[in-house]
This record gives sequence, structure tokens and C-alpha cells, in this order.
Amino acid sequence: MADDKSNRGFRDQGRVSADEEYEVRFFAKQNRITPDEVRALIREHGNDRKRLAREARKLRG
Repeated sequence: MADDKSNRGFRDQGRVSADEEYEVRFFAKQNRITPDEVRALIREHGNDRKRLAREARKLRG
């Protein structure tokens, strides 16, 4: 299912979609990691934004 950018409800804010390249790039830039690292984190930990941010901080050291 395509991501509807006109629907900016709260339900989508807490997740990062590995299928949407712009979301992966934004999250990677925001957390100073690579897009490949973001996809690996999503595969390992799911798509919850808070959990991914916590795991990204661990990657940075």
C-alpha cells in the first residue's frame, strides 16, 4: 500500500517505513547513520521510531 502523504495523522508518526526511501534517508540523516544501517535496524528491531532511535544511538557509540 502506498504511503499517502496528504494524510498526516498521528498513527504514522511513530513508525519508519523501510519501503519508503525518503523516510529511510530522513531517519538516517537525523540519526547520523547510513540508510543501509536503518534498514538493518528495521529488520532486527521493527519499525517503531523511538526504539530505532535508541538502537541508532548505540551504533554511533
